[in-house]
Amino acid sequence: MYRAINDDEGMTRYVFVGAGAVGSGLGGLLARQGTDVLLAARGEHARAMAHDGLRVRCPDTAFTLDVPIVTAPEQVRLTVDDVLVLTTKTQQAEAAVEQWADLPVYDGAGAVAGRAGELLPICTALNGVTGEEIALRYFDRVFAVCVWFPAVLIEPGEVIVRCAPLRGIFHVGRYGVSPAPDDDADLLGGVRRQWDKAGCRVVPADDVMRWKYRKLLTNLGNVLQALLGDTSGADDLLHAAEAEARGILAAAGIPFTDDGEEEEARRGFSPTPVPGEPDRLGGSTWQSLVRGTGTIETSYLNGEIALIARRIGRSAPVNARLAALARRAAREKLKPGSVSLRELRDQLG
Repeated sequence: MYRAINDDEGMTRYVFVGAGAVGSGLGGLLARQGTDVLLAARGEHARAMAHDGLRVRCPDTAFTLDVPIVTAPEQVRLTVDDVLVLTTKTQQAEAAVEQWADLPVYDGAGAVAGRAGELLPICTALNGVTGEEIALRYFDRVFAVCVWFPAVLIEPGEVIVRCAPLRGIFHVGRYGVSPAPDDDADLLGGVRRQWDKAGCRVVPADDVMRWKYRKLLTNLGNVLQALLGDTSGADDLLHAAEAEARGILAAAGIPFTDDGEEEEARRGFSPTPVPGEPDRLGGSTWQSLVRGTGTIETSYLNGEIALIARRIGRSAPVNARLAALARRAAREKLKPGSVSLRELRDQLG
């Protein structure tokens, strides 16, 4: 029932579910190139975008544009030409996909063709390695996405994308099915063409989870930035968390891309200062504490390593403790820098 992407016809619409920094930033870049998008957002960010438009700032450009905004799934009329892109935080993923999976999908004649979960592809563009399993409970066609897209959302209605001219790198591949069906090539080819116009490199990858597990290792330091604010002098803690994680993944027989592959894939891609902003802006975990959301994704990053370790009868004390400290910081709505390096060392033993 899915219709392949056709750039000439321009029928495909990307529906960003949980449009925060990544969803709004990517959605805004696509919309600027004329691609049809819909942003499903919430709270002050949704209200600001609906009232004043979406502001996107990059190292080399800045623009404001009107984009379609919804605040609830029930406000959306999905069609067979839609592609869902899940860009929530991982801790919010299950609630989101459950809400969207059973929405009706309409065909070109205006008749209900079926449910979103059985007709539409969903791309899981979020950190960690759990979102794909969550989505597969509800959707037949799940595409894992490894996201390299340094976007920051602090002020409602404005997203800072910190790379130019290449804005982001996305490894994308079918999850849960091997070999991938032939029609997946149509979807991935269309995504690649359209996202490339927005300055984003899409790399089709049959081994996409190897990339996501490697990204997981990179994300283990997010909690240090969130707790400490300034991570100067904390390299040993980062190395301890990563070395522990690499050992656990190896013991569990979970493959991930090696350092050489990673460096080659990201050649020429690095965050660049944005005019008017500090050289250093934090990642997604840091942003959660800055905004005081009350939740944090660390349980699906450092906590994922602890989970894998427990499943094989081992422990990951460094990562487990860091996940616990992040949960406490989120509950107590602490800001980045609320913990000193000395205090953190003491708490990690």
